[in-house]
Amino acid sequence: MSRPVKHPKTGVYYFRKAVPEDLRTLVGKREEKVSLGTKNPADAKLAHARIAEEVEARWKALRSQPEPLTHKQVVALAGEVYREWLGHFADDPGSSDVWAMLVEVQQNARAAAKLVEWVGPAVDGLLLKRGLRTDDASRVKLVEEVDRAMLQAAEQLRRNASGDYRPDPQADRFPTWEPPKGQKAVNSSGDSLTKLVDDWWREAKAAGLKVSTYESYRSTIAKLVAFLGHDDPSQVTAENVVAFKDFRLASVNPRTGKPISPKSVKDSDISGLKSVFAWAVTNRRMTSNPAQGITIKLGKSVKLRSKGFTDSEAVALLRAAANLTPGREHAKTFAAKRWASWLCAYSGARVGEMLQLRKEDLRREGEWWVLRVTPEAGTVKSNEARDVVLHPHLVELGFPEFVAGCAPGHLFITPDKDGDVRSSWRTMKNRVTEFARTVVTDPNVAPNHGWRHRFKTVGMETGIDLRIIDAIQGHSPRTAGESYGDVTVKVRAMAMERLPRYEIG
Repeated sequence: MSRPVKHPKTGVYYFRKAVPEDLRTLVGKREEKVSLGTKNPADAKLAHARIAEEVEARWKALRSQPEPLTHKQVVALAGEVYREWLGHFADDPGSSDVWAMLVEVQQNARAAAKLVEWVGPAVDGLLLKRGLRTDDASRVKLVEEVDRAMLQAAEQLRRNASGDYRPDPQADRFPTWEPPKGQKAVNSSGDSLTKLVDDWWREAKAAGLKVSTYESYRSTIAKLVAFLGHDDPSQVTAENVVAFKDFRLASVNPRTGKPISPKSVKDSDISGLKSVFAWAVTNRRMTSNPAQGITIKLGKSVKLRSKGFTDSEAVALLRAAANLTPGREHAKTFAAKRWASWLCAYSGARVGEMLQLRKEDLRREGEWWVLRVTPEAGTVKSNEARDVVLHPHLVELGFPEFVAGCAPGHLFITPDKDGDVRSSWRTMKNRVTEFARTVVTDPNVAPNHGWRHRFKTVGMETGIDLRIIDAIQGHSPRTAGESYGDVTVKVRAMAMERLPRYEIG
């Protein structure tokens, strides 16, 4: 599988792939080379995947045998051109004179029998995007129908430009595209479900959404594509989404061996589809949101115990971590198991926030050691950095000395060659979770998140102001008034000194 290639001088990434020998004459070159327009490796990966998909579709069309199209298929394809024009120009159609002139030009081309020259390139592009290769007779019919669709679109856009936004009464004359028998649907108008979620992410990332959300939505889209057997957004119906929902509810989580919870299907799968499809509709990539209005009614879950660790569970887990001896596992894995539980116990942090700590995130400030939990190191749910003062017991246990002996960079995970930490981070979270579960075996408490609940409980029992506890844990203020004033390092340190030590014997 090819990967983005960085230009040695400009740093811009490129898609490069050798054209197969049997296609070089048809393609007219020996290599496909396209600038990805970015120096960012993560963005380059997304762009590379899209270009690769488009190139493969073109090559597939060139290799395929010409197939005749039915009249219904021809009109359906023409409808895609109609919708594409409206999607591009409906919000800002410009001058009505321009569209009137375009209508006149097309009518003149038809009168002069020059439709093939005028419309032919658009037709050929449409077929390539669809991965289709048709016969000459079908191409002639498609040229005529695309010309009709263009005229219809131009007339509607002319009306829009004149201030008339009433729906086109003839817009629904175009049938749904159905591929030739034996051929799977591909890339409606050059689009795909996979491409939609990647393009949604480019905008969502700029708006500050977490990469974990993208990974969840991308996983859902991949499952939907596998379930449907195609990657074509124009063919996704509300009935498809309902069937997919039912399929997911009946599926088993391969990691736990248990059915996937309705809450996961609702909050991850259905929510992801709604968000991506809503974005696609807004950006004129889809005509409707097939997930709109589809949901799952959740009953109140049975609560058998507190979400926080009991005293005995907390002590047992910390004792196991403290008594852990190095084995054949990687040194960073051992260190993560050794320190993660202790760090969470004395900070109430999410385990992922502790596992992404870097050497430079620990500093000395006066008499205190201070950890900086920051989005620069990885994922922070609030997207805001915060300071956590080390509890005196952590200092006694030697955590600052451990950090001093580490190489610069991440303490517990190893970024990949592109600098991405997500894969290593997920793996390490799994290793730490597996270790914790060998000690805290009750399935009704999360093996790491239990610290987060316990920290708040112990803090309130000790009499620490709830606002200070929230600031240490990274919880948002409950009122506007609580956001005034700063919870300083000194205040956080005073709170830490009040927290009781864990005596593990």
